[in-house]
Amino acid sequence: MSKLSLWKTILLLCVFCAAGAIGSPADTFKTLLSFNGTNGAEPATVLVQGTDGNFYGMTGAGGANNAGTVFKITPTGTLTTLYDFCSQPNCTDGANYPFTGGLVQATDGNFYGITALGGANANCNGGNQSCGTVFKINPTTRALTTLHSFDGTDGSFPNGLVQATDGNFYGTAQEGGANGGGTVFKITPGGTLTTLYNFCSQTSCTDGSGPMDALIQAIDGNFYGTTWEGTVFKITPAGKLTTLATVGGYPSRALVQATDGNFYGTTARGGTIFKMTPEGKLTTLGSTCCYLYAGLVQATDGNSYGTTYLDGGAYGEGSVYEITQRGTVTTLYSFCAETGCPDGAAPIAGLVQGTDGTLYGTTLGGGASGDGTIFSLSVGLGPFVETLPTSGKVGAAVKILGNNLKRSTSVTFNGKAATFKVSSTEITTTVPSGATTGKVKVTTPSRTLTSNVKFRVTPTISSFSPTSGPVGTSVVITGESFTGARSVSFGGVKATSFTVDSDTQITSTVPTGAKTGKIGVATPGGTATSTGTFTVT
Repeated sequence: MSKLSLWKTILLLCVFCAAGAIGSPADTFKTLLSFNGTNGAEPATVLVQGTDGNFYGMTGAGGANNAGTVFKITPTGTLTTLYDFCSQPNCTDGANYPFTGGLVQATDGNFYGITALGGANANCNGGNQSCGTVFKINPTTRALTTLHSFDGTDGSFPNGLVQATDGNFYGTAQEGGANGGGTVFKITPGGTLTTLYNFCSQTSCTDGSGPMDALIQAIDGNFYGTTWEGTVFKITPAGKLTTLATVGGYPSRALVQATDGNFYGTTARGGTIFKMTPEGKLTTLGSTCCYLYAGLVQATDGNSYGTTYLDGGAYGEGSVYEITQRGTVTTLYSFCAETGCPDGAAPIAGLVQGTDGTLYGTTLGGGASGDGTIFSLSVGLGPFVETLPTSGKVGAAVKILGNNLKRSTSVTFNGKAATFKVSSTEITTTVPSGATTGKVKVTTPSRTLTSNVKFRVTPTISSFSPTSGPVGTSVVITGESFTGARSVSFGGVKATSFTVDSDTQITSTVPTGAKTGKIGVATPGGTATSTGTFTVT
């Protein structure tokens, strides 16, 4: 049985016991939409908020061809179907998708995503089904472009995507590749795919097998993910993989890196919620009696929120819960509160916090027609702003998402003022000179809105002098965004002595053991590497 088939089988068999206290009566739940088959069915991926303030997602079934849809929904519940899959012969545009991933809005304004089936290669892996696709869709014209069809050798049954700081997309495939254990891949916005890693490359598969869900790019610039076999891994943009920990229990959905720098995740079997340091040290925060499928989202109050699947909650059809960083679990809402479950049932996907402060999510079943729902849950959190992307160098273009922004009077990056243009739900700006890593703030006539995460201003090295010298040489490094620099290295060897003279200059001493190579500067916003080489004489 393939991992995808096994995954679906477990979805049908699993049960989950919710734990913890019941949430406050002040929590406000709304069913925004009930799918009816013709407009889609079985939504099972996390929603994403677009720059227009609306939410975008996919259904796994239903639509004009019963092969799933791409949709847009307003915060008040008006749904628009943007695309019906399998509209071409043999589903070359893709069909259906696994219970992973979701859409991502890229810096070019388009949405990118994956399908688990369909594509141009009908005999994938020597079988009788296609291996899935990577696609992009224009939210205005609704035009969908298939960027890549997997053929098994480069992977099959792909998971979700993440757009990295280099502008490319990175993802995983559950199966296929050189060893049949799945792959990590990179794909350009134009559709050129490169396989970075083939899983199960070691004798006993100590690197894991069957990567699950999308990767995340962490503060250090590397990617982190999980495998079906229970491993948590780190992989560099160049493809060097390190197995950090073994959590067991089939880790489900993508990890989240919280504001404390640690990673948080869930497991399907055993129902554990865990914390992992960047070095791989594991701590179990909470445990339940059965399965967790949805990942977590850290909200603006610092707590994380997620959903439980079947048999969770007071009525046995799933729930929404909150967990603090100390591990206290509180059930906020139990689904199927009325006969027929008009509010929804079996929420298998995670949540997203909209810029209005409210949590939004989907259920796989329930609703007026039994085809699933889209819901919102207000837990009393206020509005905020979100940046796209969440990091960039001085001069980089940034979009700021929010609500009621049209009369904004100022935008600052950690206190540094920026020039900007504004509409009701979006601000376009650039990272100002002298900006440092920290929160972005937008001032409106009624309030000041703060970003949900710190914007990381990535450093750059423009030059250094001298360009050669022996150990002990004093080197002046010129660039930008050096404030708070944590380390300076010469050929990979860290300097024991350096001074941050200003945001644009560092003076460092060539350390003992230094080798001829690039100079690196690491800051809270990332790492800069020189284009030129320092020669150790």
